Amino acid sequence: MAIKPPPIGDVMQQVNDLVGPSGLVDEVDRNARQLIQSALRKLDFVSREEFDTQTALLERTRSKVAALESELAAMTTLVEQLEARNREQS
Repeated sequence: MAIKPPPIGDVMQQVNDLVGPSGLVDEVDRNARQLIQSALRKLDFVSREEFDTQTALLERTRSKVAALESELAAMTTLVEQLEARNREQS
């Protein structure tokens, strides 16, 4: 004859009676927080301030690159015009 296990509700009630009504929840919460904090420490995060600083630096760099590209295009056009004049005079 097989022995019938107690209902899960009874088992949970016995566990809660042993550790207190919030003891198990607190333990799970504490362990979950430790697990998440450990995982986050392993990731390569930067602070919001550092992110904003790098974003501003990137924007300034992009502006400088755009200005230099424009200046280079103007100089290239000028060089081509001067070369064309020299060819005409030769």
